Parts: sequence; structure tokens; C-alpha cells
Amino acid sequence: QVQLSESGGGLPQAGESLRVSCAASGRTLSGFHLGWFRQAPGKDREFVAAINWLFGLTYYEDSVKGRFTISRDTAKKMLYMQMNNLKPEDTAVYYCAASRSPSAYQGQVQLYEYWGQGTQVTVSS
Repeated sequence: QVQLSESGGGLPQAGESLRVSCAASGRTLSGFHLGWFRQAPGKDREFVAAINWLFGLTYYEDSVKGRFTISRDTAKKMLYMQMNNLKPEDTAVYYCAASRSPSAYQGQVQLYEYWGQGTQVTVSS
């Protein structure tokens, strides 16, 4: 079992930056991908970014490339996402998730087995 808990959401203005964090506990994360997803009101949950926990390889959804950076601290079992140049369309609940699937870097929601409770990010214009 893996337990995930997000923090760091807030109310930034457009153009500002914010970092969300996710604390992981439970079993070892070697062999896992960890990812960030988001869900805006009335929309499906969508992939934002993923990282291979062991090797640190990263993957991004096109709309956040160059603005968001996913990273992890393996010693602390922490996952982060630095979000720069935020836009109103980035407003959503942000979730971290973990998957043992080797294909999880592709961002398919159904491949992720463990989820946090989410943290709200609201970007004002």
C-alpha cells in the first residue's frame, strides 16, 4: 500500500508561481511512476506530469511544458511540482498518484492505483 497526501495549494494570480507537494508513505516506491493530475469543475481528471521514481525521467502534458516542473526527493519520499507562469485555465484540484505500471508515464488515469485527496489551486486573472 502507498499513502499519498498533497499540500501547497493556494490562490495565486495569473503569472505567479506555486509549488505543490505530495508526501508518500508505505511501501518502497522503486518501480513506481508518480504523477500529478488535475480536475477542473465539470471536467474529467487529466494528466499533468509524471516521474519515474527510480531514474527520475519526467513526462509532461503539452500545455504545461516549459511552465511546470515535476521532481522528487527519494530520501524524504516527497513529490513536488513547481508551477510557473500560472494561467486561469490551470485552476483545478491537483492530485498526486502512484502506479506500478511501466506504461504509467503515458498518463492514463486508469493505470494509477493510489491517489491522494487533492489540493485546490485557483488562479485569478
